[in-house]
Amino acid sequence: MLQTVLIILAVLAAIVVLLLIVVALQPSAFRVARSTKIAATPAAVFEHVNDFHKWNAWNPWGKIDPAMKQTYEGAPAGQGAKYSWVGNKDVGEGRMTIVESRPGNLVRIDMQFIKPFAGTSVAEFTFQPEGGGTTVTWSMSSTKNFMMKGMHLIMNMDKMIGGQFEKGLADMKREVEAVPAK
Repeated sequence: MLQTVLIILAVLAAIVVLLLIVVALQPSAFRVARSTKIAATPAAVFEHVNDFHKWNAWNPWGKIDPAMKQTYEGAPAGQGAKYSWVGNKDVGEGRMTIVESRPGNLVRIDMQFIKPFAGTSVAEFTFQPEGGGTTVTWSMSSTKNFMMKGMHLIMNMDKMIGGQFEKGLADMKREVEAVPAK
């Protein structure tokens, strides 16, 4: 009887050690990115990203929780602009700050998530002229601590976030292309 219990404990310990090794060997960072081509200049697309006030037209998380509370601080647009949100369980709570803004080229955003999980990420939007239009790429990247590595074994960030990026880019495309060119 004691020998059976010891064997079961040894097997359980081996499983736990194996799981810890698998988690430890996971990549220490992730990046999710999606792109779309928009029939507009890089400058025209940039305007819709560089100003958080314009995000309501295409932000996919705003459509998930239309009642979420939004706060704007700092610069009205560009570097130093800040946006905070508090929403339902599906959108959580957090804050974004534009830390780099290069007209028609790049918008880099520091993201701080508060709920449902605390964390930080960097979002980037790049604008590449292509065949009379602009290819806009929306990406998010972050490092993963040991706990996040474990969570990512069961949560596929590319599937979770990528689909929302696709929806947002499709809405951005409709919004930008609906505005007459200047």
